[in-house]
Amino acid sequence: MKFGKSAVLAAAIAMSLSGTVLAASADSFSDVPKDHWSYEALDYLAKEGIIEGMGDGTFQGGRAMTRYEMAAIVAKAMQKEGASFGDRAVLEKLAGEYGQEIDTLKKQVAANTEQIQKNKEAIERVKLSGFARIQYDYDKKEPTGTASYLDKDRDRFYLNLYGDFKVNNNWNVKFQSETNRNYNNGRYRDGERGQNGYGQQTWSGHDGNIQRIWVEGHKDGLGWVSIGRAWRGLGQQNVLFGTESDGLQFGVPLKGTDLTASGFWFGSTGSGNKESLYGVGLWGPVGHSTGINLAFAKSSLSKGDKYSSGIPDYWYADANDGYKLKAHYTDNDVTVSRDYGYVLSGYVDVAKNLRFLADYSKTNADFQNNALALRLNYRSTDLNKPGSYQLYTRYIRYGANGWLAGDDEWGSTWNGTKGWIFGVKYVPWKNVEWETLYSPQTDNYDQAGEYDRKLFRTQMDFHF
Repeated sequence: MKFGKSAVLAAAIAMSLSGTVLAASADSFSDVPKDHWSYEALDYLAKEGIIEGMGDGTFQGGRAMTRYEMAAIVAKAMQKEGASFGDRAVLEKLAGEYGQEIDTLKKQVAANTEQIQKNKEAIERVKLSGFARIQYDYDKKEPTGTASYLDKDRDRFYLNLYGDFKVNNNWNVKFQSETNRNYNNGRYRDGERGQNGYGQQTWSGHDGNIQRIWVEGHKDGLGWVSIGRAWRGLGQQNVLFGTESDGLQFGVPLKGTDLTASGFWFGSTGSGNKESLYGVGLWGPVGHSTGINLAFAKSSLSKGDKYSSGIPDYWYADANDGYKLKAHYTDNDVTVSRDYGYVLSGYVDVAKNLRFLADYSKTNADFQNNALALRLNYRSTDLNKPGSYQLYTRYIRYGANGWLAGDDEWGSTWNGTKGWIFGVKYVPWKNVEWETLYSPQTDNYDQAGEYDRKLFRTQMDFHF
């Protein structure tokens, strides 16, 4: 027997009056034979989205239906468009019978929807991300006239954790925590806390505390501002500046272009460093395949100024005071070698999957006052695409005074260094990146104490 829509709805009334529950498509249930009198009606109601399943693969036709279950069926049926005159008559009768329950269900749905939205907004206000790293260095240094040796200070386990807390639609509070655990190879354990051999704090360190805290504000069309202690960079490859700083930076989009103009004030967090920097920057794409990154920074100190860092030169036992251990300081032990610097940098896509980057920075120091960084990337990695990879070749020539506070990239690119870096990045699994590089270098080049260095580094980052 074939059922029309009105007949099906009438069957729903009949089944509700007889205490029979309505579930999902009869095809889905092992306990509803196809020759059962209600099979066709149930199948139609399920396909129309009016009834839903019990979730366990059965129909449970012997269970009594509650008035709220029937009201839910009526409410769904009333939402269907294109109902015939007969359908509407049945629905009106059903609505009259179950009107109170339908109103209650509507209020409950509205309350649930509101609560779900509140829960979603609360969850989105707090975001944690970061990565864990396993790193191994074969860092062979070959000083002239002495035996070569391996530097093991950067063999480590490392955790970088970022927090992002939404204040409102315009402001976010952020933090960064770094934890550095070197392999247990007899090195000074104090070094894990960012301290020198005398136990003095040298900067925020990598002790697992929350080292950096800043706030970011943004307004569509007006720009953004960052205030607090954060890691910041200047230049395409962070050659002029790339380190932690206290201070602020803001950016303003330039109308009619894709460029951002920036102003900043960065205060040093290094122990004994009394310098701060202020200046301007400009970056962004200037064509289909070209971008620029320019910056100029002026120091708060003048070239030639001297000041005391407050860091001991050495410790000694004072025979005149019961041989107590005391620190010896040198007055005016720091001489400012430069008081401004700038960087000219950018990129160009020379071919498909081939990008060339170049940074040139210069200061007004009297010796080795410029730095050059060239990089050629083939392809790029995507953490969501296992098998993606990047090959790169770099050339660096960083003068001893060629930057203001450039990024040393975990000790692989000190100032006073020149050489090559050949590397590969690979994504073996989703959210995991493996990088390996080899770098033949000359450190302290053109200076007393010049030596050769061969660095092999491999590290694996697990992003979350």
